[in-house]
Amino acid sequence: MTVRVRRVYEPPEPEDGTRVLVDRLWPRGLSKEAAHVDEWPKAITPSTELRRWHHAQEDTPDAEKEFRRRYKAELAEPDAVERLDALRALAGEGPVTLITATRSPAQSHASVLAELLTSGGRH
Repeated sequence: MTVRVRRVYEPPEPEDGTRVLVDRLWPRGLSKEAAHVDEWPKAITPSTELRRWHHAQEDTPDAEKEFRRRYKAELAEPDAVERLDALRALAGEGPVTLITATRSPAQSHASVLAELLTSGGRH
């Protein structure tokens, strides 16, 4: 199973396979054609409340750990579990690239999703 995490602003690559946008909001300044998004499952994106909390806490010690805990709790909700299972099945068929507008995808919610998808764990 291959799950990658990349910025949506980077040009698509053949190795991307299915490109899945994992942000709740559409990336600024990017057309749908340029983004090359195959899937946009909003049920697995951080809630508006969690995103706002995270931005307000960015410089707080342990904020990242608490964000991951809260995000995993959101991903345990029935709609999110269903979409995660579907995404896991898709990744079992071929490469999946989780794309995000986040400046640092490796330290974002996208990396949490990638871990959950490749580990097979629920949370």
